[in-house]
Amino acid sequence: MSNNRTLFAIALLIPLISCNNSSSPKKEESPKVSTPVTVTAIENTSISEMISFNAVSMYQRKNIVKSTINGYVGKSFINQGDIVQAGKQLYAIKTKEGDALSKLNSNDSLFLFTNKLSIVAPTSGVVIESNKQTNDYINDGEQLCVIAGQSSFVFLLNVPFEQNKYAVSGRNCSILLPDSTVLSGTITGKLATVDPASQTQSFIVKPSSYTLLPENLSVLVQIIKSKKDNAQVIDKSCLLSDETMENFWVMKLINDTTAVKIGITKGISEGNKVEIVSPSFTRKDRIINTGNYGLPDTAFVNIIHRLNR
Repeated sequence: MSNNRTLFAIALLIPLISCNNSSSPKKEESPKVSTPVTVTAIENTSISEMISFNAVSMYQRKNIVKSTINGYVGKSFINQGDIVQAGKQLYAIKTKEGDALSKLNSNDSLFLFTNKLSIVAPTSGVVIESNKQTNDYINDGEQLCVIAGQSSFVFLLNVPFEQNKYAVSGRNCSILLPDSTVLSGTITGKLATVDPASQTQSFIVKPSSYTLLPENLSVLVQIIKSKKDNAQVIDKSCLLSDETMENFWVMKLINDTTAVKIGITKGISEGNKVEIVSPSFTRKDRIINTGNYGLPDTAFVNIIHRLNR
């Protein structure tokens, strides 16, 4: 009798439990989180990798102007930094003997003597040293000034010997001045010695256009290390990597809301551009260039801007 009562009670509870389960609210699915991104496309263009070396400006030809007699500088017509033409008077030199002979002028009108010997510029150029001024005493053969030939202005490029294969005579290069001015130049030759301490070899770089610059100016010379035409080029901001900088990838959109991780092989870099060696992309492929950091292998995204090429 007691067993029948127990079965009857269980039979009454089953409908009640079913009603409670059916009335309980269903759990809502969590919404998908999308990341705002901007996208760009692959470019097919030429790209080159540059290598930089230190260089110092110098004049290859310097003309030392010397005195031909003993005496005094009667007058100096130049200052350091002046640009002079060949034949221009630089100094007027007077001597003790000349002073004595000049006194005869007043006694004999036919005897003309100015008591001054002119020293003229042997060549055109810029005065980089001016050693004597008015009333300075000078000896025969003593240096008066130094004139550097403007056409001989070059940059002496210092290249580690193991990299001198990039500094080939006749190769064009870019000269970056400290004020960010960029000059074009050409490697015209090299010196036959190597610095024993740094093991660098010196190459001569001739600027393509004349610019009045001081000697001993330190600059950077950039030479093309490698160049590729019709390469796959993308913005560096599209490129992601691991902590060791050994593995690289980009995030490519497979539809308007989903991006996937695509492993790539990186090539040469130039400025804010980088070459992708593999795999091959098309110009229709959309690559994320902002908002891609930290995305998982497959991510939901929201495109807020497209960069058309």
